[in-house]
Amino acid sequence: MEKRTFGQKMDEFLMKDSTFILLIMGAAAAIFAGTFMYIRFGTGAFNEISIVAMLRDGMDGGDYAAAAGFAAGFLIARVLEGPLVGLLDIGGSLQTGVGIGLPALFLSMGWQLPFSNFFTALITGAVIGLIMGVVIMVIRKVMPEGVAVGGTSVMMGAGNATGRYLAPLIIIAAAQYNVYTGIGAVLGAALFYKWGKEMTGGAILGAMVLGGIFL
Repeated sequence: MEKRTFGQKMDEFLMKDSTFILLIMGAAAAIFAGTFMYIRFGTGAFNEISIVAMLRDGMDGGDYAAAAGFAAGFLIARVLEGPLVGLLDIGGSLQTGVGIGLPALFLSMGWQLPFSNFFTALITGAVIGLIMGVVIMVIRKVMPEGVAVGGTSVMMGAGNATGRYLAPLIIIAAAQYNVYTGIGAVLGAALFYKWGKEMTGGAILGAMVLGGIFL
């Protein structure tokens, strides 16, 4: 029997439906917890300033209608799109939908429990990710025969061809911030290059892992 390499084993693991759901759960938990940090401490939201401003408007005494409507629309569209194109847009579905839309919806309904503490926010985000992952997989399984979906995967970094050129900039920024995040970014980018993946995602993940350990 042919011996499989570590890279082949990792590719097989990442292409499993259960792994996809776990990845979505982890990402959703981190993003929802980031929004909790923003609500509590004013920093930490995973989104553009203009979109976060919609949430800020509700927090400052306005209403959450703009944030909830805009971001929830993105979430629904991206969840339906994922199984069709074989790609889940993290920016639209998770950062905007889970990070802004759902928190705005919860706050508009007076649900304070998800934002009572950091661990509650993590658990809430993970549950949201679990539901999203299961829904996407169910849609994918019931797709009519003959409709090409490809391998459902997760898009990290920029969502276009220019994203591959961001890796050096991310490494430089990480090195300027801290020596450990810089080393993590270099190692992550090198590892993803070896796997044939986008170096941008590796640089981001590497910086986050070593930065989280040593800071």
